[in-house]
Amino acid sequence: MEVSSHSQDGIQLDRVVFFGRTLSEYTKFFDLDLSQWEGCKILDCPSGAASFVAEANNMGIHAVACDLLFNLDETVLFDKGKADFEHVVERVALVPQFYNWEFYGGLEGFKKYRKLAFQRFSQDYTIGKKAGRYIAAELPKLPFADQSFDLVLSGHFLFLYSDEFDYKFHLNSILELYRVCSQEVRIYPLQGKNAKLYPLLDNLISDLKSVGITTEIVKVNWEFQKGSNQMLHLIR
Repeated sequence: MEVSSHSQDGIQLDRVVFFGRTLSEYTKFFDLDLSQWEGCKILDCPSGAASFVAEANNMGIHAVACDLLFNLDETVLFDKGKADFEHVVERVALVPQFYNWEFYGGLEGFKKYRKLAFQRFSQDYTIGKKAGRYIAAELPKLPFADQSFDLVLSGHFLFLYSDEFDYKFHLNSILELYRVCSQEVRIYPLQGKNAKLYPLLDNLISDLKSVGITTEIVKVNWEFQKGSNQMLHLIR
């Protein structure tokens, strides 16, 4: 069912979108200095149509993306990316008051970055999938051995879609991301589409602590959706 696009409770999306960001955006909202991760393996999960993996590999960094939708035919996948781009831009334009436009300079700048991310992703996808950079996988169960990656990044999925996925899914997904990391997991943002902090975050941190996982909330130099300037940092 299509929900109202004019709600004052934040952006309204009628589905989990196949959408992506660029490496430069990743470095901001994940507080990421890639020079510290040279020679390391990085997982982006779920990656959507982000260009992070394509750009990172061009820099000589071993990065892998996984997403449920990588099991789709390439043409279907790209068509969904284009349709979801239009869907998100349309919905963002309806609630501009929920966003800080300093970085993008306005909606056209936002669209420019989204198109750039999708272009770089799509140009790398065919070759990258054959090379093992793009793997079809779905949280909360990933096809990787324990501690396969030094750093795991998870952006714009967990917490953001808290209306669609329950607490158990969030906890199990984060435990799985932690299982496949050998050093750190970074998750951004901590807010839902309504720009409000995930209401069960304290419970989640407590449950992670109970199984010996060290967490911290870190302020980052990024706040497109107002209030979304923190990430959850898990340390092994």
